Amino acid sequence: MGTIFSTLLFFGVFIQKIKDCINRLLEKLNREEDMITYIIGNLFESPAHVLINTVNTGRVMGKGIAKDFKTIYPEMFREYLRWHSQNQTSKKSETNSKILPLTPSKAGDDPYFLLDTVLTVCYTVYMLRVGGRIFSDDVIKRLSETIQKEPCLSRRKLSRLVCEWMDWRNQAGRLQEMSCRKALLELDRRKEINLPKVNKHYAFQKVNKPAEAPPIAEVSCELAELGDVEIIRVTTRFHSKLWRSMLEAHHYLGSGPLCGAQLRYLVSSEHYGWIGGLSYSACARRVESRDEWIGWTEEARKRNHMFVINNSRYLIAPTVRVKCLASHVLAKCQTRLVDDWERVYKYRPVLLETYVERGRFSGSCYRAANWKYVGGTEGRGRKGTGATVKDVYVMPLQKKWQAVLCCCADGKVHVRQRVAQKEPRDWIEAELGGTKLGDARLTSRLLEMTGMFYDKPLANIPQACGSVSATKAAYRFLDNENVDWKAILQAHYEATEERVKENSLVLVAQDTTTLNYSTHPNTQGLGPIGTKSEKVRGLMVHDTMAFTESGTPLGLLNVQCWARDGIGSKHERHKKPIEEKESWKWVESYHAVSQVQKRCRNKSLLVVVADREADIHEVFAEQYNTPDGAQLLIRAERSRNRKVVDDKESCEFLWTKLEQQPVIGTREILIPPSEKRSARQAILMVRTMPVTLCPPMLKKNMPAVRVWAVLAQEVNPPIGIDGLEWMLLTTVAVKHEKDAYERLEWYARRWGIECYHRIIKSGCRVESRQLESARRLCNALAIDMIIAWRIHYLTTLGQETPDVPCTVYFSDSEWKALTTFANKVKEPPDLPPSLNDAVRLLGKLGGHLGRRGDGHPGSEVLWRGMSRLADIEVAYELYTT
Repeated sequence: MGTIFSTLLFFGVFIQKIKDCINRLLEKLNREEDMITYIIGNLFESPAHVLINTVNTGRVMGKGIAKDFKTIYPEMFREYLRWHSQNQTSKKSETNSKILPLTPSKAGDDPYFLLDTVLTVCYTVYMLRVGGRIFSDDVIKRLSETIQKEPCLSRRKLSRLVCEWMDWRNQAGRLQEMSCRKALLELDRRKEINLPKVNKHYAFQKVNKPAEAPPIAEVSCELAELGDVEIIRVTTRFHSKLWRSMLEAHHYLGSGPLCGAQLRYLVSSEHYGWIGGLSYSACARRVESRDEWIGWTEEARKRNHMFVINNSRYLIAPTVRVKCLASHVLAKCQTRLVDDWERVYKYRPVLLETYVERGRFSGSCYRAANWKYVGGTEGRGRKGTGATVKDVYVMPLQKKWQAVLCCCADGKVHVRQRVAQKEPRDWIEAELGGTKLGDARLTSRLLEMTGMFYDKPLANIPQACGSVSATKAAYRFLDNENVDWKAILQAHYEATEERVKENSLVLVAQDTTTLNYSTHPNTQGLGPIGTKSEKVRGLMVHDTMAFTESGTPLGLLNVQCWARDGIGSKHERHKKPIEEKESWKWVESYHAVSQVQKRCRNKSLLVVVADREADIHEVFAEQYNTPDGAQLLIRAERSRNRKVVDDKESCEFLWTKLEQQPVIGTREILIPPSEKRSARQAILMVRTMPVTLCPPMLKKNMPAVRVWAVLAQEVNPPIGIDGLEWMLLTTVAVKHEKDAYERLEWYARRWGIECYHRIIKSGCRVESRQLESARRLCNALAIDMIIAWRIHYLTTLGQETPDVPCTVYFSDSEWKALTTFANKVKEPPDLPPSLNDAVRLLGKLGGHLGRRGDGHPGSEVLWRGMSRLADIEVAYELYTT
């Protein structure tokens, strides 16, 4: 009993010591910016070996025992040894201690920790990384004591002391006072130390009285006529004032500030005097495109970034217009730069970099001087507050530059493998590759955004993009003045037309829908979309989509998007010409389809299918005046009280005339579900006859139009439900009974555009976009409409061509990821499954149960499945490559 009690007491004391240690750490780390949580768990071989995981923003930063800790973290290891020699209380040797470095999840994260657990005693070394240096407890304590003892000590002297304590020197052996002073300010901000107050302020440069720039001649000549072009390094006060005044006067960024180590040069012409200036300074710490091109690992970047220098300023005066001068100066300066830099800083740089602002400069002088373009910046700027996107150019200064830049502490060259960028899907390239936005980079961004939006159709823009940089790039794209939603869709129209040519009969449905943005009242450029009493605001969209005879969507042929100025009065509608009415949308859409019909004259027949809203005489008159245009199939509106003239020239109301005709037969059709009704099979009795539509009373100048009328009325509809009644007016001849049935089937395909609108709103969630202006919304809508078409296309394609290989729609990585995940196997099949099987697996991811009576997966489960497949595909590629 006593043994058990002693054991329990032992573990109680041990756990209490652990808790006290953690509490002391938490008190020191109680800062909002660190967001650190500690988790305790018995993960080692004995209760005495306790693991503390550091968690930053929900992600474990590191755990485990570092076997090569001394090699990877030499500075931290030395700090550990100094601390351990002072605090070792165990009889065990140091080699038996458990050393735990908690590695940051990303470079620059802090704090750094060591955990040493020996028997029942837990020691912790707390280290901060500030300004690229590690500040241990001892350094922080020594700093605080020095400030308390000498409160009048200047910050300059204090920074020199700290540099001497930490041996903080540059390559030339000079103390890095300014870097240290910046680190001290950061420690003061974090409340680790209390810096003495600044008693004096020094103005090293009188910014209120800038020096006047030297006069620069107006020069327009050949390069040889300048005489000898001399590159002069700035070493005197006179040259420094001259350089600064010239840059302040003529460079759009001014003369600075320049960061870190730096050299400045003036450019002088033998015959014309001063003509420009340059500066080279420390490189940017992190630029993804540059770092990836170099092949930098995190350790190599920290160790060798000083060997990259930045051409931070370059000026050829605007009055000097000499061809090839800029590239000539770059090349000439480059020949002396390495020696000058070594003379001043005691090491030789191996790579030059520069950043050229997009939209302002083309970078032609750098390309002419053989600099290499390696990508662009992310637009975050040096301080992460946002800046313009810049093109990145580099110039190696020696052949073995990578061996220098990628050399690590072990003396070996470690080159980071470049991450292969996921290529745009073939269908996206084919659909939008020809988009003309005035800049190839905008087109490339469009392809990338379409791929991201397609992978996650239900996600908002930040979720779909997956990173801060990609999200900012997407917002910049949507706000770019050169991006026009009509230009985006134009490329899709052209791709649709190519698909149209492959079909002998194409049904072109057009319809109007509204997009409600009332939940975003601050969005500019919206208009009313409901009645005056509803006060609902948003956008109007009228789209025209091509379908095969079996219902497969081929794509859009016309889209109109606008915001209403206001709700008009019904008493004024008859006074306006059709061009000023909203009804003009039907005529404009017909014009677009007719243009396609003319180009496909000998290949395809296009029939425009529309509901009762399109029953206006102007549409029929337009078709009458366009003999080589598209044909019409429009459902008539009973309230229009249309009058017709038959072959016997008797004038009667349309409905009265058709109801007098004999029934030619009955037809059973499927009525799709809606909000007010469920799906059902309806039996229709059919009548038909040719008629001539009389123009309305107020439009006698319009021609009478010859059409065929088909009246279909439901027999014995369910109780409480109005029977279905279709009065179809078509310009395609109806000569036989089967022709009438065919027209009914054509009109039934119009339901496809209703499904398409549902995908746009529910599948792509266009009404959830928060983009602050109608123009940005339209740009995003253009992308979403193309994605919605693709989803709709998949839904129908799996039913119509079930036996073709799934590779007609899915990429190799997609179908392999889909089959392995859905079937819970490690290896995909040797041959791709059929399209029908792949679609059913995709539907299964979205919640389709796949039972015998469940039918084919619909668009809703497919867009949910697509969102899951995007993540599954990424995981599959990571684990198989």
